[in-house]
Amino acid sequence: MIAEPGLRPVRMGDTRVSMSKKDNGTIYIRSTETPDDYPRAITDKLDHWAKQTPDHLFLADRDKTGGWQKRSFLETRNEVRSLAQYLIKQDLSEDRPVLILSGNSLEHGLLALASMYAGIPYAPVSPAYSLVSSDFAKLRHICDLLNPGLIFVDDGAKYAKALAAVMPKDARLLVLENPLSQYDCDVFKDVRQTTPTDAVDAANGKITEDTIAKFLFTSGSTGMPKAVINTQRMLCFNQMMLRHALAFLQDEPPVMVDWLPWNHTAGGNHNFGIALYNGGSFYIDQGKPTPDGIHETVRNLCEVSPNIYFNVPKGYEALVHHLRENKTLREMFFAKLKLMQYAGAGLSQYVWDNLEKIAEDTVGEKIVIVTGYGSTETAPFAFTTTWAVDQAGSVGLPAVGLDIKLVPNAEKLEVRLKGPSITPGYWKQPDKTSESFDDEGYYLIGDALKFVDPDNIERGFLFDGRVCEDFKLSTGTWVHVAAIRTAIAQTFAPYVRDAVLTGLNEGYVGALIFADFTACKKLCPDLPANASERDIATHPAVQAHFQKCLNELATKSTGSSNFVARAILLESSPELDAHEVTDKGSINQRAVLTKRADKVAELYTDPSPAGVMIAKKG
Repeated sequence: MIAEPGLRPVRMGDTRVSMSKKDNGTIYIRSTETPDDYPRAITDKLDHWAKQTPDHLFLADRDKTGGWQKRSFLETRNEVRSLAQYLIKQDLSEDRPVLILSGNSLEHGLLALASMYAGIPYAPVSPAYSLVSSDFAKLRHICDLLNPGLIFVDDGAKYAKALAAVMPKDARLLVLENPLSQYDCDVFKDVRQTTPTDAVDAANGKITEDTIAKFLFTSGSTGMPKAVINTQRMLCFNQMMLRHALAFLQDEPPVMVDWLPWNHTAGGNHNFGIALYNGGSFYIDQGKPTPDGIHETVRNLCEVSPNIYFNVPKGYEALVHHLRENKTLREMFFAKLKLMQYAGAGLSQYVWDNLEKIAEDTVGEKIVIVTGYGSTETAPFAFTTTWAVDQAGSVGLPAVGLDIKLVPNAEKLEVRLKGPSITPGYWKQPDKTSESFDDEGYYLIGDALKFVDPDNIERGFLFDGRVCEDFKLSTGTWVHVAAIRTAIAQTFAPYVRDAVLTGLNEGYVGALIFADFTACKKLCPDLPANASERDIATHPAVQAHFQKCLNELATKSTGSSNFVARAILLESSPELDAHEVTDKGSINQRAVLTKRADKVAELYTDPSPAGVMIAKKG
């Protein structure tokens, strides 16, 4: 139980661990907690809650009139069984799975549950691969890899170009609206009326812990996306781990307002799974952490008080401004809130402090803030803090059931993981699978951790960046990329989106900086509303502000390893089709360095070309 003065009490579980060390420096850490029982399949929880709390609200989504269309657990189960019967008729399997191209929606959720209920794997795919990409390269790669037997889109007309590029000849199309006559096409409102037969129970009865529940695609930050196999064991064991750590979920059903995309593990496994596993209510938020998209999130949070809330740092940053200005939002948001969790990136101390202060001013106490750590391959929950911390960065301790291995790698400790919640591998890519596990069966996540206190493991760990992204200067000095990127994000906030560091075998560290052009526009109000990204980036006021921030960053440096000597503010956003950015906004460092090699060269040209900012400490 977290029950400190000034903090709203919340019951959290224990995360006790043991540690042993080999002569070669390798450290083994094991959770000493006993795992609880967990079901055979995640949809067994749908059956459970439909029986125990049949009328309790499970899913809600806005319809076109703006009202909430809602489904109780019993209503959800009935529709899921009807859809499962429809899917069984389509000759689908792990070799012909269901592919969902659209974003979060009530129908997406029902179809996903129906697929798993029938023992048919499904794969949710980023809508950006269909609606933003112009060459459909990643979508084509996914279809070639999976060979889907059925593809679902919410709007046939909206996805027509993408479907024309990738639709398999023998696949069936399922749409919510605007069916396409050139394909074998069904409409959702018709198939949801299918009468379930004994075939549904027979198919469901064949499911085991090793049955593939879904394929989730990696973000493609290092190449084409890989299909991560998600078994029923992974999903169920992971939710047991979460319920153990976030123990208050055992006392009250979660109420969630959530936008995180279901094609990623955080939204589709972690968050959606929490509501399903614990008999909670999941309000689908169609908002986004953007200047325009945040308004829908605010609207929803003014109507629904969550008791647990998840977001990415950018989402909290966007929300903080509205919390300050909107009394109704403040009161509704903090009224029942027990826990806030962030993941995906570091939360700035500025946002952390504001969340705590606004909560104190509104309800007289702070709300516990924690982070989670994991990946698509870990289902995703692997580490968390179950105690109060007062600053960002701590990832806590491994969850129940996980074994951790820390291997010395250069100047860092590389973390590796093993347990029932870890993927067995990548679909139809045995080479990628074999190179992702060591000889003891530990998954190579590619990250480094460091002890908060080497003398007290109970204080947990700090994230210490990616192992493979660090590099050496020509002097032999190691540059730890994650720490510098975090410093840039904090020093340049809110005007920077991300930065790519340069300097491998060079004499100093350089930076290619991607601006947050919406925020930067406020620095140059004289520009027209339709000003280009180049106009904003090259505006004297913007250049002057970034030079000031670069100088401020320089004063914080302690040596060449963290001194950013030169920087360029890039004049365009990262491009999805050039693989510079993933669909969830993560920067592909290698792709940026390759595509913008001319800019990298400018950072190391003397005299410096126009547009290169040189850091000044004094």
